[in-house]
Amino acid sequence: MTTPPPALLIAGHGTRDDAGAEAFRDFVRELGRRHPDLPVAGGFIELSPPPLGDAVTELVERGVRRFAAVPLMLVSAGHAKGDIPAALAREKERHPGISYSYGRPLGPHPALLSVLERRLDEALGTSGRSPRDRADVTVLLVGRGSTDPDANAEVHKAARLLWEGRGYAGVETAFVSLAAPDVPSGLDRCVRLGARRIVVLPYFLFTGILPDRVQMQTEGWAAAHPEVEVRSADVIGPEPELLDLVMERYEEAVQGDLRMNCDSCVYRIALPGFEDKVGLPQQPHYHPDDDGHHHHGHHHGGHAHSHAH
Repeated sequence: MTTPPPALLIAGHGTRDDAGAEAFRDFVRELGRRHPDLPVAGGFIELSPPPLGDAVTELVERGVRRFAAVPLMLVSAGHAKGDIPAALAREKERHPGISYSYGRPLGPHPALLSVLERRLDEALGTSGRSPRDRADVTVLLVGRGSTDPDANAEVHKAARLLWEGRGYAGVETAFVSLAAPDVPSGLDRCVRLGARRIVVLPYFLFTGILPDRVQMQTEGWAAAHPEVEVRSADVIGPEPELLDLVMERYEEAVQGDLRMNCDSCVYRIALPGFEDKVGLPQQPHYHPDDDGHHHHGHHHGGHAHSHAH
């Protein structure tokens, strides 16, 4: 008899917004429908039902002994780094005999960046289609915001990856809470950089109180600056790319294949404008300043050969 695969436990932030909580629960149900052989359950760390503990209990009652937990979160902040591991440790005490592995947060994955690009296209309508149009567009990517500087830096990383190879004038970053710059300051900054058209893009999975706040603050700023064209883009939403990515994180967690930043590695993934790099063999890279100790006995005559030659 073969051992069944570990179940999938989805851990969410939680929100006071009923529509946002329902979007999460819908998403978990859809994952279950797509993978009928896999027990799937999901719960929240705070603010909305069901709590994560109930989701674990539901799996245990279905006979599950092993599961992989995937945080349904774009960035690894306090929740993904601390609260979820603590909650899982507590569940292990409550249900002796269960074992679990823990996956990593979702972003900034190329599949999600392509959804973000789609959201920008939708917000721009027919006026954002050509390369010349894009060169006029400055994007303000707005993250949740955290007291964890590493989490905020992850949003900047997503912004940079979204900018690379797509032809926007720039992708700036702001936060809706706990971190500067806030949305109005972010918009001011775009203008100081010469932005003519701005699209505010919420870096959020589902609708909720914080994405709504982003849109309200954007509309308030736009009303006070009629000379600047400002549009609001939609959240990522329960797209097929998101469903597939959660399963990719599940597989990684199950196989113990937790990698460094290979998602956005130009040698593994075709990123816009860098498609020719995929699968390139990696060469040792000698720099002219390398104190002259070339262990392989060949000297490159003063200039380094990069992979691109």
